Amino acid sequence: MTSGRRVLRTVGVYLLLLVGAAVTLAPFLLSAMTAFKTPAQFARTPALTPPDPWTLDNLVSLFTGPAGFGRALLVTALVTVFILVFQLVFSIMAAYAFARVDFPGRDALFWVYLATLMVPAIVLVIPLYLMMAQLGLRDTFWGLVLPFSFGSPYAIFLLREYFRGIPQELIAAARLDGASTLDILVEIVVPLSRPIIATLVLITAVSQWNNFLWPLVITSGNTWRVATVATASLQSQYNGNWTVVMAATTLAIVPLVVLFLIFQKRFVRSITITGFR
Repeated sequence: MTSGRRVLRTVGVYLLLLVGAAVTLAPFLLSAMTAFKTPAQFARTPALTPPDPWTLDNLVSLFTGPAGFGRALLVTALVTVFILVFQLVFSIMAAYAFARVDFPGRDALFWVYLATLMVPAIVLVIPLYLMMAQLGLRDTFWGLVLPFSFGSPYAIFLLREYFRGIPQELIAAARLDGASTLDILVEIVVPLSRPIIATLVLITAVSQWNNFLWPLVITSGNTWRVATVATASLQSQYNGNWTVVMAATTLAIVPLVVLFLIFQKRFVRSITITGFR
């Protein structure tokens, strides 16, 4: 009887997981399948019916039509890479200072800085916009990236907690060998922190790739339009042609999926190590 209950419980858990996976993956499947349908197919067939025949017209329209989606993808990639590199550099340095460098008011400053996580992002949009406008950076690359380039409270908090778990003996031994603070950070701390850094790469890349509100506010033309804003504008440009819109969303998802496949092992390892220990 106990064995039978265990089997039923296991089956129930797997059924629940399958339902959750179906609900989670259905929108992505719908987007990908719609991207390869003609508008007529989309109108007369159920949403999850495979395209018959498959067509690349929607993808071609994105790159050859007035939407300029190819340029938007390049701009998004450039902005994401720039912010990613600078956020990692500044977050790593700040986190190491908060974790291993003794200076007056270190802990108080850290908790005050961390408290900015409680401030809704929408509150900062108008002040940031006014700052960028007065600096003449509206509708420019620098206006897009500067507000997000100097680290983030979440990244600094996550890295600080990880750095504090690195044995102090390693750092002390390196100092005895004459290593400077920068040498210790670059040659010891960063290599030992690859799993958590990979996690931050994923989190930062996804958040910046999907950023919509700030690019919508700070840009006004096509020159520095990012993929999220370009996708939203397709609904008016193509009069609600959802096959083209779904083609755009499918293309926008592909780089994130590739990035996750590259970093998935380190991402899982970081969860195991930080593991809510």
